Amino acid sequence: MSTGPTRRGRSGGGRRRTPSRPVRAGARGAADSRPGRRTTRRPTRGTAPRRGPRFTGRAVLLTALVLLLALTLAGPLRQYVAGRQQLAQLAAEEAALTQRAADLQARLDQQADPAYIEQQARERLTLVPPGSRLVIVGDAGDPGDSTDAPAGATDPSAPVPWYEALMGSVATADGDPATDGD
Repeated sequence: MSTGPTRRGRSGGGRRRTPSRPVRAGARGAADSRPGRRTTRRPTRGTAPRRGPRFTGRAVLLTALVLLLALTLAGPLRQYVAGRQQLAQLAAEEAALTQRAADLQARLDQQADPAYIEQQARERLTLVPPGSRLVIVGDAGDPGDSTDAPAGATDPSAPVPWYEALMGSVATADGDPATDGD
């Protein structure tokens, strides 16, 4: 037994002693067999390294949580996108209605102008201001020519279609007084 101070009671703090000789890498000794120290095994030649299971419990749990989160957020995200589309559609509709309101206001301002009202009265109603003359130009003939027949009258010397001649002869044979005068 030693009479010197023990490790715990040693003065000088927690300094460790360093060995006097350097330790070779890979050397096996008492230091390598300490409990709690991890040792790595090198694979031997010709054998494949050992692999763990492809899916661990943590990976499966993490995947399940990610899927649950995605499913939870899918509904609100879809509603958000639909709401944004509806907002864009309403903004476009509002712009169109604003443009239409501006056009209608311009038309109202135009119709309130007395010069525009007078112009429309001349064109649509053929109104003439006092002191002016109205001249109407006809399509055919002279303005004073009255020898033309009205547009709805038929020429008595024109040939009559066969079905009208047949109906006229039947009416005459019956003694119909309306067609006798024709």
